[in-house]
Amino acid sequence: MKEREFTYRIADMAESERPRERLAKYGTQVLTNAELMAILLRTGVEGKNAVELGRELLSDFGGIRGLHRASFDEIMRVGGMGLAKTAQIKAALELGHRMAEESHEELPTVHSPADAANLMMHKMMALEQEELHVMLLDTRNQVLDTEQIYRGSVNSSQVHVGELFKTAIRRNTPNIIILHNHPSGDPEPSPDDVAVTRAFVEAGKLLDIKVLDHLIIGNGRFVSLKERRMGF
Repeated sequence: MKEREFTYRIADMAESERPRERLAKYGTQVLTNAELMAILLRTGVEGKNAVELGRELLSDFGGIRGLHRASFDEIMRVGGMGLAKTAQIKAALELGHRMAEESHEELPTVHSPADAANLMMHKMMALEQEELHVMLLDTRNQVLDTEQIYRGSVNSSQVHVGELFKTAIRRNTPNIIILHNHPSGDPEPSPDDVAVTRAFVEAGKLLDIKVLDHLIIGNGRFVSLKERRMGF
């Protein structure tokens, strides 16, 4: 019979190693994702402390992005995840999502590709299908709105240029940024991504609407086609 591995409870750890105490002393940025999860979970289960349970959840679902996408029932099926623990995790993820949404109400200004990517990263990296969105900006590059234009494989034969610019024309918006996601998590541009970008940039010149950039969102990363001079 295999000997059962002994697991330390968080209460048995040195105070300087406990997630809550470390957060209070050093701030949230020093904690690992598993330690942050442990604070939400509060307690572990038999054979696993809260940090180990948090690490297991992140592993099972492919990280925070996967947990964000997972359904309530899927998380509850993990051993030790009852109604209360699952609700705590989903509530925390939803608060993060709502915080990202609130930033749109403050008319943020885009100074760089990273600014635009950060506004949409949380939402777009969780999508299971490719989606193309257009960000509408005024003359000072303040974000007026962001709209989903297309869902499905982004390629030059299926994405219609007219659909992209329709909202910008109606809203009399001088600048736009195009964003789409790669559900694989790898934001490297494909030949179709470059071809679509080139078509959008040329159409924008004819319509006097400047395409400032085309960003591809991956799993916590992005690529700016403008910075790479691909299609621009």
